[in-house]
Amino acid sequence: MSHDRGLRLQNALAAYLRQWWPSAESAGSGRPGSDVLGTPGLVWENKTSGSGNRNIGKWLDQAKGHARGNRSVPHVVVYWPPGVGERRPELAVAMLALPELVALLVAAGYGKDTES
Repeated sequence: MSHDRGLRLQNALAAYLRQWWPSAESAGSGRPGSDVLGTPGLVWENKTSGSGNRNIGKWLDQAKGHARGNRSVPHVVVYWPPGVGERRPELAVAMLALPELVALLVAAGYGKDTES
């Protein structure tokens, strides 16, 4: 996929997230760390590669690495499949590691906390 598409969709992700985090902004191209800034406590990794399912584990590891060792920070990978662009962010896929999803669901009141 083109570098231009990746940057365009990184900007689209930041614009979409501004509904909930008004300070959300694209980190721009080539900067290490989260692809979207201004969402405290969250790490965002934006991906547009056409080889999606072969790289998911690598993408999740990359997002995890951006949290600089803070394991309690949710690490979200947003994948824009071919044919999905900035006009249809509702079709982008958000992924996070299963333990992170379970922790968020338990914190939201679904399931029971096993640490009690």
